Amino acid sequence: MRIYALLVIAVATEVVGTTALAQSNGFTKPVPVAVTLVAYGLSFYFLSLCLRVLPAGVVYAIWSGLGIMFITIIGWVWLRQALDGPAIVGIGLILAGVVVLNVFSTSVTH
Repeated sequence: MRIYALLVIAVATEVVGTTALAQSNGFTKPVPVAVTLVAYGLSFYFLSLCLRVLPAGVVYAIWSGLGIMFITIIGWVWLRQALDGPAIVGIGLILAGVVVLNVFSTSVTH
């Protein structure tokens, strides 16, 4: 279970980095730029720890899928970005894919 805690940290720091990147105004605001760089650095570090144990494809699918889902939700709630029906369906499919990987795939067992 420790590996999944590290993966959650990798996802969370990636989401923080991407959110800060959206606020950096093209890398012109120093604080969001600094947050972006630190958060992405941490995210890749924790992602690399997960890659020691789990297959790269599975780790990347979970990391990017959850990241996309959370960034889209943050954009919708916090940044007031509109989501249409296909976007919501797409997010649901991403979440379903992550669930299938974790519940049904033997690739993630170690």
